[in-house]
Amino acid sequence: MERWKWLYPGMGVKRWIIVVIIGTLFFSLGITLLLNTRVLAFLEDALISFLTYILPGSELLVGVLLILIGFLIAGLGMRNIVHSLISALPEAKANNLVDVVYRKRTLEKGPHIVVIGGGTGLSTLLRGLKQYTSNITAIVTVADDGGSSGRIREELGILPPGDIRNTLVALADTEPLMEKLFQYRFSWGEGLSGHSFGNLFIAAMTDITGDFEESIRAFSKVLAVSGQVLPSTLSPVKLKAVYRDGSEIIGESQIPRPGQTIERVYTIPDEAEPLPEALEAIANADVVVLGPGSLYTSIIPNLLVNSICEALVNTRATKVYVCNVMTQPGETDNMRASDHVAAILKHANHQPIIDCALFNNERLTTNQLRKYRKQKAYPVNLDLDKVRELGVEPICAPLLNQSNLVRHDSERLAKEIMKIAWRAKENHKKLI
Repeated sequence: MERWKWLYPGMGVKRWIIVVIIGTLFFSLGITLLLNTRVLAFLEDALISFLTYILPGSELLVGVLLILIGFLIAGLGMRNIVHSLISALPEAKANNLVDVVYRKRTLEKGPHIVVIGGGTGLSTLLRGLKQYTSNITAIVTVADDGGSSGRIREELGILPPGDIRNTLVALADTEPLMEKLFQYRFSWGEGLSGHSFGNLFIAAMTDITGDFEESIRAFSKVLAVSGQVLPSTLSPVKLKAVYRDGSEIIGESQIPRPGQTIERVYTIPDEAEPLPEALEAIANADVVVLGPGSLYTSIIPNLLVNSICEALVNTRATKVYVCNVMTQPGETDNMRASDHVAAILKHANHQPIIDCALFNNERLTTNQLRKYRKQKAYPVNLDLDKVRELGVEPICAPLLNQSNLVRHDSERLAKEIMKIAWRAKENHKKLI
């Protein structure tokens, strides 16, 4: 058994365990003398008689002396056990062991946060949140059918791994080289070109284990992931969009269409079942975050899975929607802040699944506006009064990162979510 490996030759631990036992024995004998209690009467009497013979004096004095000797011997043994274990670790980890332990214990006490979505927006948020808590559950859409994920889905018949991979890497606590490896995309090779190494790894693990969930767990162990990542469903769903003019299209990658306005999206089949772990995580959360991410192709598909909306209605958690900074060409053209919120509520059959919505109020630079205007993308218009009329509290904050690309900043966004999370956690404590 694993526990007995500590006693194998060469481990450098056995001798110090014996030293700790001897020190504990001296300590116990000292306590026995001070309290005048006998547990192992014959053995203790024999040892105490011998010790009082070689250490003449009162039993009180001998007892105190034995306690001090036992404490020193046991301390020496423990110190060397710890030193033996640390010396077996890589130098970088050994030097930062105290920081690692402190950080792990602190993060374990963090609030329970569930994040629902997909794409790069979800990964951005998770990179910030993992600095504050390890109690994170990411529920990720599996409706993707484009790029490497789509090819793997079509050729191997497994769920698309792309958004899952990005989420796992975002939550990973590993070396930068490992992260680069799992995000590496082949640009050469017949059949390999365009594929991500991480996608292929998940596909291979799914084939080995015979289970997509198990492959995610294996990936999580390799990358030392904080929290858990769950697909919103294990059903091979496809996404269908119905446009305002009555036309339809099937396929997540085909949905963004310039000049068209999306009326509603559906999953095929429409009876996809959620993972029980996902429902449990939502029920036990302090905060549930929807987004950021593509409204119709990353966030809403998760809400179409059976029981997800019901779980959001019934949870004690504060539900937060993080709105994108910019409109998305072909998907959210001309949509204001209230339109984004209304679209989510519409697909939830107007159930109260959002308590508050987080918006960026930082102004874009002239260069950024000019660059995105060429792509027909514009800042989301913050019609906050309309948001309030929908029963949702708007929260505004500067959330942009300092780059030419208009993206949420991981740290800024996580701080705003944590303000909401700590407030929610304190409220939950008061209710208990």
